[in-house]
Amino acid sequence: MQLAQPTGAGQQALAVDARGLVKVFGDNRAVDGVDLKIPEGCIYALLGPNGAGKTTIINMLTTLLKPDGGEARVFGHDVARETQVVRQLISVTGQSAAVDERLSATENLVIFGLLLGLSRSDASKRAADLLRDFGLEDASKRTLDKFSGGMRRRLDLAASLIVQAPLIFLDEPTTGLDPRTRVQMWESIRRLVASGSTILLTTQYLDEADQLADRVAVIDHGRVVAEGPPRELKAAIGKATLNLRLADGKDTAEALTVAQRVLNVKASSPEATLVTAPMADPDRVTDLLVALRGAKIRLAGVSVQDPTLDEVFMALTGDSGKEGGTQ
Repeated sequence: MQLAQPTGAGQQALAVDARGLVKVFGDNRAVDGVDLKIPEGCIYALLGPNGAGKTTIINMLTTLLKPDGGEARVFGHDVARETQVVRQLISVTGQSAAVDERLSATENLVIFGLLLGLSRSDASKRAADLLRDFGLEDASKRTLDKFSGGMRRRLDLAASLIVQAPLIFLDEPTTGLDPRTRVQMWESIRRLVASGSTILLTTQYLDEADQLADRVAVIDHGRVVAEGPPRELKAAIGKATLNLRLADGKDTAEALTVAQRVLNVKASSPEATLVTAPMADPDRVTDLLVALRGAKIRLAGVSVQDPTLDEVFMALTGDSGKEGGTQ
């Protein structure tokens, strides 16, 4: 099937340009003036607590819901007025694909290819390529009722990529997977971007967004409350933490005093041999190490912990973000 082409070829363009999106359900303003600018060729994560409005935003961007206000464009095409063109430019992967449990992995993918307009030979070749890319080649003739949960999830993603779209929406692609399979999925997602797609990702795992996303938008009560690269969001929320592991717990009290004096911050001791302090001035860390040596306080280890995306999420969404869902 011939896909529509993104506009602005050869230029620095946006895959998604949404301005003032609004969606109202009765008395509930589910989406309340959302702006999103998603550059081509990136992985963009949409985060927020349950009920924040993420699913409604996705439904508007994928032409499933018509906005009550504002506008959104996908590669320059209006989602409300150019619905058919937009649908040719996107692919949506939900929690599960409409596959037949009685058929093999290959048979399922070939059927998807035929439905999307590929010839049988092209569908078979594409199915074989995807099964190889997603590590399912050895299970290609196995029926789906014999697949593990991780294998099913990878096949779901493969099924949505029979015709690889310029913009791919991934809704919690690794929910319920074991750590090894999650990493395999991350590698697959990165390959999609490397081969020319833009990814809009929702996830309930904040470390996943931290690992994958070039940019993150945090949604709360239907609004974007923060947006930017994960590194910048974390830096805006708080400073890195210096962790000092003491060789002898008897030195803890003195180490606390020295750390507070040298760093000019409030230090704490969450464990018997651990002293932690915010790094308000990283240049003073060397002075602290020298001072600890002068006080004959021996260290078993030193580490620096950056703020996490979890801390960003909780700081921005408060109690509403406790479950960390992605609705």
